Amino acid sequence: MRLGSRFTGAFVVKFFALLAAVIVLFPILWLIVSSFKNDKEVIAASPYFFPRTYTLMQYINVGSSIPLANMFRNSTVFAVTVTVISLLFDSLCGYAFARLNFYGKKLIFSIILITMMIPFQVIMTPLYIEEYRLSILDTLAGLVLPRATSAYGIYLMRSFFSKMPKSLEESSRIDGLSEFRIYWSIMLPQCKPALLSLGIFHLMNNWNDLIYPLMLTNSTNKRTLSAGLAILVGNKAVKYGPMLAATVISILPLLLVYVVFQKYFVEGIATSGTKE
Repeated sequence: MRLGSRFTGAFVVKFFALLAAVIVLFPILWLIVSSFKNDKEVIAASPYFFPRTYTLMQYINVGSSIPLANMFRNSTVFAVTVTVISLLFDSLCGYAFARLNFYGKKLIFSIILITMMIPFQVIMTPLYIEEYRLSILDTLAGLVLPRATSAYGIYLMRSFFSKMPKSLEESSRIDGLSEFRIYWSIMLPQCKPALLSLGIFHLMNNWNDLIYPLMLTNSTNKRTLSAGLAILVGNKAVKYGPMLAATVISILPLLLVYVVFQKYFVEGIATSGTKE
């Protein structure tokens, strides 16, 4: 009886896990397969999953519709630069809030957490005006600087640093190491899972962002790939085929990064619980 209950429970869990996987993966598979259809098959009234004839026409057309290579480069530079800078500043702030004692620490950290509850739409206009007055609109600096750090990244790194034993830094202080040397040489190497998971989060968030780069860039040559896809959606016509092909090109780097580093991503999320 007990063996049968265990078998039934395992079957139910596997069934719902498989169902969830199908629900999540089906739109992605449909997107990839549809990018190899011709225009007639893409907008067919009765759509079908597999194309009647496979073609690379949509991938050829997307190159003539938007400056794909330039936008891909902009997305890469923007996302990677923000990720690297954010990892440095987030880990520095997280270490300070977790391991150092200074006046107003809890108040400042609470204010940082509150900013996570403010929608981006609230600060869109002030941010645009600020960048306009600083003359950094439509520039890489204008895209990178507002994303140099994040409240979520600070929270995640603080949670990870809080779980580490105090004996590590105490023994280092006895040896005469400076606070920055303790952070850089002793504590930071222990945070590889958290850094990798946070890095994937920053990379995906900035690579896929639409409103932010679309608002802060005016020229087509300065736009990222996600913002560039909006060009394919005109007032009177939508280029569905090239849009599908461009979307596939846009998501492939993220899928590759996640597949390679998924072990560290899961480990970083699982081990980043708070400890007060």
